[in-house]
Amino acid sequence: MARNFDEMTKADGGVRAIYGKIAQWLADAPAELLASRRAQAELLFRRIGITFAVYGDKDAAERLIPFDIVPRVIGRSEWMRLEAGLVQRVKALNLFLADVYGGQDILKSGVVPSDIVLGNPFFQKEMVGRKIPHDLYVHIAGIDVVRIDEDDFYVLEDNLRTPSGVSYMLENREVMMRLVPDLFAEHRVAPVENYPDVLLATLRSVAPAAAEGEPTIALLTPGQFNSAYYEHSFLADKLGVELVEGRDLLVRDHAVYMRTTQGPKRVDVIYRRIDDAFLDPLAFRPDSVLGVPGLFDAYLAGNVTLANAVGTGIADDKAVYSYVPDIIEFYLGEKPLLKNVPTWRCREPEALAYVLERLPELVVKEVNGSGGYGMLIGPHATPDQLALFRDKLKRQPENFIAQPTLALSTCPTSFANGIAPRHVDLRPFVLSGTNGVRVVPGGLTRVALGEGSLVVNSS
Repeated sequence: MARNFDEMTKADGGVRAIYGKIAQWLADAPAELLASRRAQAELLFRRIGITFAVYGDKDAAERLIPFDIVPRVIGRSEWMRLEAGLVQRVKALNLFLADVYGGQDILKSGVVPSDIVLGNPFFQKEMVGRKIPHDLYVHIAGIDVVRIDEDDFYVLEDNLRTPSGVSYMLENREVMMRLVPDLFAEHRVAPVENYPDVLLATLRSVAPAAAEGEPTIALLTPGQFNSAYYEHSFLADKLGVELVEGRDLLVRDHAVYMRTTQGPKRVDVIYRRIDDAFLDPLAFRPDSVLGVPGLFDAYLAGNVTLANAVGTGIADDKAVYSYVPDIIEFYLGEKPLLKNVPTWRCREPEALAYVLERLPELVVKEVNGSGGYGMLIGPHATPDQLALFRDKLKRQPENFIAQPTLALSTCPTSFANGIAPRHVDLRPFVLSGTNGVRVVPGGLTRVALGEGSLVVNSS
């Protein structure tokens, strides 16, 4: 493509109809007004304490979340197409997880190679043949999508373990409504502030059969040093549930209890923001001080629901991602509504040869990687980085996939020196319970802040 797709501006310089009022507002707003709004937003975020941590960065371990005063606009018809595709995808992934921990029909059929699943570090053998509440594995999903043209959204990756970022979506909207109410008055904007209510209803719906009356829900956090701790405390407050650490819970007679000033209180649903490995030192990592001894046994006994379920990480795997269109057809008998980004599985000799030949043009990712770590962006890589990844690919090709360097869409973004386009992605959040699959009409847009940069990951 000669030019990246810009979500506001057409190739001929005109403005897309949906951005008409935004473009007029930007044209009329003095630079001093935008600067003032940016400063007010930063002050609000600093007062509230909206931060995220960056592991491995000693100079900026805790950062203020960046906020852009220029809103991103998605039309209703565009959103409806995206929403339908997200619902379809998450339904299929839930069926896939239930199957690989059950009859494993998709593996027997050869649609997905067995070794990709059974040899996956996130595959939990202890879950095979086990019944979990309501057969639902993914209650909260964050699906990263991108646009490269006006017609379609493409799924970049699936986040099904402990997806984060929804608190930033909610806080961004509240700050935006406070700072630019005139823009909201001119647009019919679908609300996102009901997300906590929808999430709470979802979590209540998946309580185990043993729950009596209104289920008790707790949000389990690793603690204040976790990168997403702000979000944990924010969501617990919005949901009206207790924020707990492992030391606040105990297991007695295969049931989970929360320590309170009135004595132990039974817990029915745990929205956990701790990875599998740290959940229970008796079942997984014995050196974990974050989890709850005996929690996994209580889970397998059906006395507590964990959201998301243990073992969902296999569906985060980037090699499994490449099979999701086949997974959708296998379980639902439908064509995928959302496209995958073209992906080469380096485990396949022909794909490996192609990737090695064109390495400077491609993006290479570890199949089990996350957070933007362990990846190569070929066009921006140094000769040493290319050589390093070439060696890795030759030694362990099964650990990598490759994708084209996408021309991600751009959106107008406000900086101190003016408005400029920057590349973006979008993470909508999908909630699945016995009350159905819901997508709140919004998401977290992540921006590649550097001019020309394609790296949108906050890590």
